Amino acid sequence: MEKVKLRKTSRLLAGHQWVFSNELAHSPRGFAPGQLVEIRDAKENFLGIGYINPNSLISVRVLTRLNEPVDVNFFKKRIDAALRYRKRFLKDESALRLIYSEADYLPGLIADKYADVIVIQLLTAGMEAMKSEILEAVDALLAPRAIVLKNDSRMRDLEGLSLYKEVAKGVIEPLPVIEEDGVLFEIDPLHGQKTGFFLDQRENRLLLKEIASGCLREHGDHTSAGLDLFCYAGGWGMHLARAGAGKVTLVDESGGALARAQRNAELNGLAGQVEFVRADVFDFLEKESKVSSGGGRYDFIVLDPPAFVKSAKKIREAVRAYTLLNARCMGLLRPGGVLATSSCSYHLSRQEFLDMLRAAARAAGRNVKIIEQRFQGRDHPALLSMPETQYLKCAFLAVD
Repeated sequence: MEKVKLRKTSRLLAGHQWVFSNELAHSPRGFAPGQLVEIRDAKENFLGIGYINPNSLISVRVLTRLNEPVDVNFFKKRIDAALRYRKRFLKDESALRLIYSEADYLPGLIADKYADVIVIQLLTAGMEAMKSEILEAVDALLAPRAIVLKNDSRMRDLEGLSLYKEVAKGVIEPLPVIEEDGVLFEIDPLHGQKTGFFLDQRENRLLLKEIASGCLREHGDHTSAGLDLFCYAGGWGMHLARAGAGKVTLVDESGGALARAQRNAELNGLAGQVEFVRADVFDFLEKESKVSSGGGRYDFIVLDPPAFVKSAKKIREAVRAYTLLNARCMGLLRPGGVLATSSCSYHLSRQEFLDMLRAAARAAGRNVKIIEQRFQGRDHPALLSMPETQYLKCAFLAVD
């Protein structure tokens, strides 16, 4: 195995799993993308094994700090450890993020479990190069009905990889159906966003259901209204409807997303409580704000937009968009209404997220209390040594 030498080691020794190009003693040119390498310091001390990509700003991603073979057994050990972690801290193992990249010491690898179907994303050249070993390890440990490779993430562009998706084992029909606290969701691993669902918001969806149920029990108001923006498959909206909200409106600009949400409403016998609006969310909120004329229309609003901040250079532009959306949502809530709002943009810090919400409250002219702040779910653990692994910000707000 060839070696790379580092001129800077402080980040690596602190537990980070990335080596940037400016931390290498020499240019990485000449290495093949995804090639396994030994990592050594200037004195030739062994630091670990990783894979290299000379075309990426992140030159080396660390796989192990031990001098051990990176083979099928290596992946079996890593995946088994990830599964045991989740068995300790999650009540339900039928649907979960099984492997969360760096946080499970498998940088560039994502795997989600939906009942008896496993969906895998290989985001880097290194993981793509070890595809057969990964598939063999997953199949040996979990024996799923089907394994889907959902390799259509734009992150692969940065690694010089082609985009594709395929069923690597078995068949996915009938589509897997998962359950969240009594609510059913049908998952389409091939055609859905990401791997088919957004598991990172699971605990947050359940908290909204708990809050909404409590509010509705107290007031006994079956005419209450909920709004789920950027609804995708209706994850939040279904829980609002099940909590007892009289009417829930789901908004998304994707017809495919709304079709999936409608299917989930039918699965749960909630079709009579929900309505579906295909629209750009910015346009929808602008029209709703004009109709409301300062009076609230909703008791519960969920705002769970896609990542607006693709790079640190786009933060200012993204903050403007987040502020506008949140201000309009606050303005549409009746006094005492609840806003569950999120940002999945890593480049937007938690402090910037809170500052944005303060600016939105000022713009809306509303007094706002923080009910609770949340992160991503327990099956998306964050490493203390890698702030990059904690990306999701979620706030539950009471708007007066």
